[in-house]
This record gives sequence, structure tokens and C-alpha cells, in this order.
Amino acid sequence: MKKQEKVAIVAELKEHFDSNGFVYLADTNGLSANQTNQLRRLLHENGVSMRMVKNTLLSLAMQESEKDFEEFLNGNILTGTTCVMFSENIKAPAKSIEKFRKSSDKPLLKGAWVDGAVFIGDQHLSELTKLKSKEDLIGDVIALLQSPAKNVISGLQGSAGQKIAGLVKALEERN
Repeated sequence: MKKQEKVAIVAELKEHFDSNGFVYLADTNGLSANQTNQLRRLLHENGVSMRMVKNTLLSLAMQESEKDFEEFLNGNILTGTTCVMFSENIKAPAKSIEKFRKSSDKPLLKGAWVDGAVFIGDQHLSELTKLKSKEDLIGDVIALLQSPAKNVISGLQGSAGQKIAGLVKALEERN
């Protein structure tokens, strides 16, 4: 690989790191070519892009990134076969890995960087599949805020509402 190609790969990875709120790193060592193609197909169906990268280039891109990848750089994560996964959905890579592992023991999650939080090791895979996106959290907050108003409205529309309306009318007639 020529130096220009390496520089282009590092620049592309840096751009992905800086524009995404999360990065997943996985070890696909031991997967056959057929299994790797199946994994790529599954990832593509779930909106995840996967890129196999040399660890030295990945390390350079992480060092140049605006984000803090120190735990990845200082640990033993960037060894062996490494693939990088990006997606619009925060948990799509983890869910895809989990689904693929129903038929294989690979890929293994090396680590994930999610909005500044670092998850190192495969033991965090199930935890990452349960993360909620910002849209999910906003929906939950809106539902919580709407709940009291809905209770008041339904109370006013039911038989209790008729009692309240009767009390208001009686108070109005007294004055």
C-alpha cells in the first residue's frame, strides 16, 4: 500500500470518528470468507458499515481525531484483526454482532466508544444492545410529561368529571 493510500485511509477514518457519536471495534479473526460475507450482508441490512483496517492506521486516525480514544490506544485492543463499525443507530452494531453470534462464536467485541463512554471487552455486548438512542430518550421524556395531563383529561371526561362539573356549578350558583 502506498503512502498516499494510507494517508487517505487515516483521513477518512478520522472524519468518521469526528462525525459519529460512537465507534465499535470488533475482532473477526477466525471467520471464513463465507462467514465474513454473511456478516457484511447482515450489517448492511441493519444500516451498519464495516471496514477492515490495519491497526497502525486505525491508531493514527484515533490520535488525530478530536475525540479521546486514549483507553483504546493504551490498551491491548489494537492487536490482531480489527474491523471498525459505524452506523446511524447507536445500538445497531451491537445488535448485529449479537444476532450473528447465534450461528458463530465470532466476531468478538473489542471495544466501543459511545458519546465519551468507553466499553472495553466482549462482556459489554449485551449492555450495548440495551442502550437507548437520543430519539428514544426524548420520546420517553415526552411520554412522562404527557402522562399527568392525560390523567386529568380522562378524569374530567369520566364520571368524576361530571361530579367536578356539578360542584363547580353549585359553587357558581351560591355566589
